[in-house]
Amino acid sequence: MMTSSLRWARLLAMFLFVIPGIAIGTAHAQQLSGDAAELTGTQSATPAPLPPMPADPNEIRITGMGKGSTSWTIVVLLTFLTLIPSLLLCMTPFARLLIVFHFLRQALGLQTTPTNQTLIGLSLVLTFFLMQPVGATIYQTSVLPLQEGHISAMQALERGATPVRQFMLHYVREKDVALFVELSKEPRPRNPNDLSLRVIAPAYILSELRMGFQIGTVLFLPFLVIDMVVASISTSVGMLQLPPVVISTPLKLLLFVMVDGWNLLIGSLMRSFN
Repeated sequence: MMTSSLRWARLLAMFLFVIPGIAIGTAHAQQLSGDAAELTGTQSATPAPLPPMPADPNEIRITGMGKGSTSWTIVVLLTFLTLIPSLLLCMTPFARLLIVFHFLRQALGLQTTPTNQTLIGLSLVLTFFLMQPVGATIYQTSVLPLQEGHISAMQALERGATPVRQFMLHYVREKDVALFVELSKEPRPRNPNDLSLRVIAPAYILSELRMGFQIGTVLFLPFLVIDMVVASISTSVGMLQLPPVVISTPLKLLLFVMVDGWNLLIGSLMRSFN
């Protein structure tokens, strides 16, 4: 009797506590699965945006300048970098300045002083000083409109060539221009502005070479007189074993320093371009 009563009590407790707990747990699990399905559907409908990729500090980007494409911009830049040495020699006063400085070194009887690097550096600095107004004009009329997108790269090159052409026309000789007009078989121009850059550039470098040799020859004459006087005196007194250059070189350097030769030479060269 007692055993059957305990059995019925256990069954009643099971119905009262265990089965409702299972039902509640099942309902809670179904609710969680429904929420998860709803969240998954929402995420698939509106995917979250990916975070932006961090910029690489070593990355180099070349964008098209002005109205031109990136490829044409690269072509123009590489072409300009390749032509820089030729432009420096043929369209600036660099050649005239360097020739005069080499003549001065030979006239003083010095072989390596000043060095070639020093003379080239001095010529570059003076060339930049002379060409700065031309460079400022090119920047205003060509580079700025290209950066703002008003003109293309080819139009910028055409605009940039105009100030350089005007500079070369100011110092070119008419005889040299006539020579290259004849050689190029071009029609005779009505005014200097009708000349093409094909004619002006070689005529300008030829005029600069002539002017450089002319200034160098005039610069050579005073030092040549000193060499001749020293050679005559040393020969007349019987100093045949002593080379005249050993005496004339210090005398030429003393004369050049006493008259402040560098100041006179640089001043004369700069005024020749005015």
